[in-house]
Amino acid sequence: MLIEGEYFILFLLFTMALFYSSVGHGGASGYLAILSLTVYAEYDSGWLKQHVWALNLVVAAVAFYHYRKAGFFNLKLTLPFIISSVPFAIFGGYMKVDGALYDTLLSLTLVWAAYKLYQVKGDYGSEKLALPSASIALPIGAIIGLMSGIIGVGGGIFLSPILLLKKWADPKTAAATAALFIWVNSMAGLTGAGVSGQLVIDIEILIPFIISVLIGGFIGSKYGSENAHQSIIKKLLIVVLIIASMKRIVSLIV
Repeated sequence: MLIEGEYFILFLLFTMALFYSSVGHGGASGYLAILSLTVYAEYDSGWLKQHVWALNLVVAAVAFYHYRKAGFFNLKLTLPFIISSVPFAIFGGYMKVDGALYDTLLSLTLVWAAYKLYQVKGDYGSEKLALPSASIALPIGAIIGLMSGIIGVGGGIFLSPILLLKKWADPKTAAATAALFIWVNSMAGLTGAGVSGQLVIDIEILIPFIISVLIGGFIGSKYGSENAHQSIIKKLLIVVLIIASMKRIVSLIV
């Protein structure tokens, strides 16, 4: 069953941006879930990925601004992941991969990550956190970058749970890292699409989408960075992971 009505679609995009930006994410998984159930589902995966990356650029930028302004950005934590992810995200954006098995595995991975995060009981005000070594962060960044480019997301749904489960960051610092990571990888994905000659951005369709997610992203990231408690950010991230996994499950059923 397709979702119909332009204003309803814009409202859903706004809502996704609101939720995702509260944890520093751009919202790509949510946007893909929405667009896959609308008339836009008739477009190929390349078209969907590129427009979702464009929305990611807007929301992730706003989220990064708010979390950085609030003092939660750690460059030493973020840089190794970004350095290794960019070339692989470009390569992933160049590739075109489909398959039910892939969607199934991805859904299970995201549900597992949500479950593991739910089990984590941490007092982030007193818990000791340690930065990962470059030898660990670089390979992780590369793998996430490749997956981001192939799927059409910014990678935050993979990076944030890892940062928290490994105790490399508290939820708000993870949000700031994820926001910049997502922005960079979304741009890398678009670059890969451009280099391969597959770039097909439709500005007339994109502008209303951008306005909706910009408003939602501003409100969500401001709340997450300034008002929400660390434990609330972790709970919101769990919800985001479940939403992201549902997109893949829905695509297998519909």
